[in-house]
Amino acid sequence: MLKLALFFLVVSLVAGLFGFGGISSAAAGMAKILFFIGIMLFVVFLVVALVAGRSIMK
Repeated sequence: MLKLALFFLVVSLVAGLFGFGGISSAAAGMAKILFFIGIMLFVVFLVVALVAGRSIMK
């Protein structure tokens, strides 16, 4: 997920460099969305792993 976000960030920077503003803003928006989805999934899996780890220890 974060690899895709990085890819869209690079596409946005290159498109902005060449003057394609619409494509640049769309790619930056996609990169932002994918980044936040990746962070949310990381937090969810972290909480699940902590909860599951505690139930095994008991």
